[in-house]
Amino acid sequence: MTDWLAELILQVPKAAQSGGYIREKCYHLEITPQELLYIVAVIKERLAGRLITIVGTDQRTLGKDFVLYYVFGLDQEQVHLTLSYRVNEKESSFPSITTYLPAANWFEREIQDLLGLRPIHHPNPSRLILHGYELQSGYPLRKDTSIDASIHQTTQPLAMTQYEGDEIFQIPVGPIHAGIIEPGHFRFGVIGDDVLHLDAQLFYTHRGIEKASEGRTIEETLQIAERICGVDVISHAISFSQAIEKIGKMSIPIRAQYLRSIYLELERLYNHVGDVGNLGAGMGFAFAVSHGSRVKEQLLRINQKYLGHRYLRDIIAIGGVKRDISTLQLQEMVQEITQLMADFDEMVQVMMQHDIALNRMKKTGVLRRKDAEALETVGIAARASGRDIDTRRDYPHDLYTRSQIKVPVYQEGDVWARAMIRVDEIKESFSLIQQWVKEVPEGKVHIEIPSLPPYEWAIGVSESPRGENAHWVMVGPNNRIERYRIRSAPYMNWPAVVVAVPGNIIPDFPLINKSFELCYACCDR
Repeated sequence: MTDWLAELILQVPKAAQSGGYIREKCYHLEITPQELLYIVAVIKERLAGRLITIVGTDQRTLGKDFVLYYVFGLDQEQVHLTLSYRVNEKESSFPSITTYLPAANWFEREIQDLLGLRPIHHPNPSRLILHGYELQSGYPLRKDTSIDASIHQTTQPLAMTQYEGDEIFQIPVGPIHAGIIEPGHFRFGVIGDDVLHLDAQLFYTHRGIEKASEGRTIEETLQIAERICGVDVISHAISFSQAIEKIGKMSIPIRAQYLRSIYLELERLYNHVGDVGNLGAGMGFAFAVSHGSRVKEQLLRINQKYLGHRYLRDIIAIGGVKRDISTLQLQEMVQEITQLMADFDEMVQVMMQHDIALNRMKKTGVLRRKDAEALETVGIAARASGRDIDTRRDYPHDLYTRSQIKVPVYQEGDVWARAMIRVDEIKESFSLIQQWVKEVPEGKVHIEIPSLPPYEWAIGVSESPRGENAHWVMVGPNNRIERYRIRSAPYMNWPAVVVAVPGNIIPDFPLINKSFELCYACCDR
């Protein structure tokens, strides 16, 4: 390793030297596998970079074997730094960085499952996604594997911790649960009610979205992006659209920027309101459940009334928005939400002054800051544990580029802190909506999509109610998708749940889990 490369990394915003090149707010550096760990150490320790995603691609048809892309966020500079290198098909292996950077764990195991590339020296190379089933031959994300390739069941047991000693018991929960929720398997190691350890096996809802997107038009893929998650529709749609717009060097109309930002905050509003109320379900506090559900339902009806869909589907377009709304309607919408915010404030006052509720929430499910940072936790979970990150401020787009965003940060890292982050963000989201509705200019809401340069790639990021959603997109010929990698906020935050539960009691698990409020489907795709 030579000094010039370290200096090159340290001068990312200014770099224009050999070995790398700059895209819009994204610096790309081609490296060798042998340089990877050293460069990652420089990024983490000297640039305070955080891992955003790792993307495995099959570029054998382009004469490049396999290529891995490591995307880091340099939040202070508002720049994304991407490292890439080739993986020879014959070797089919790459150096693991998980021991140094625990957040890489799932990324590397996913590349192993779906592309068949082995992470050398990975501390736990067990299956992540392909547990219980496997392909008859090949790997799902290789280009020579058909989307309808045959699969069959395996008898390989789940990789769970084994305990010694008569006093330690294992309690399995799931993957089928009592209620209309998604499947996830949790294995507790307990002495009495005290949780010593928790294993979680997710990825029962794999739909093959990334494989299904290959070869589709970008308009078709936008519809898929909106359906990754039922309640983060706007965020996923905007992240995907951003990536395409960067590739096409598109500048969307100012009115569309206003509307996109308002829609994104409307999505945050109903999610946070419902999530605060739903905490009551984890501690038997029916008052919060009932009133939180009522206010959330009213917000969803407002979405339906003014924008045509309860969950705001089919209103974002690449190059702007599909659905416009008049100034009068925006003003009427704000008036209706104002009344609901008064109801919600009253509910929060009761909930946050109730001794039993506070006793259940405070010092429960603590996620320490050092664990949040090691796992690169994002969103609510990160900010409640002292990580001052928010994509709206750190990588601003649309109206966020000219608005001051108040980012609440708590240090406690417990259920109470995660609830209070939501309460504070609800106030901020509504304040932003009120401000922007007064300023919305007239004008176009959409521009045409140009012909995109084949095999160019970009990353789009937005702050969903659960945290940063990052979409990495490479386009192929004729404005079709070559590779699409979706990294949702829950993908980064599920490992934090496993860390936050030990040291608590079994009855607190539903409350802790609800305080993170993570989606299974958009984690798995």
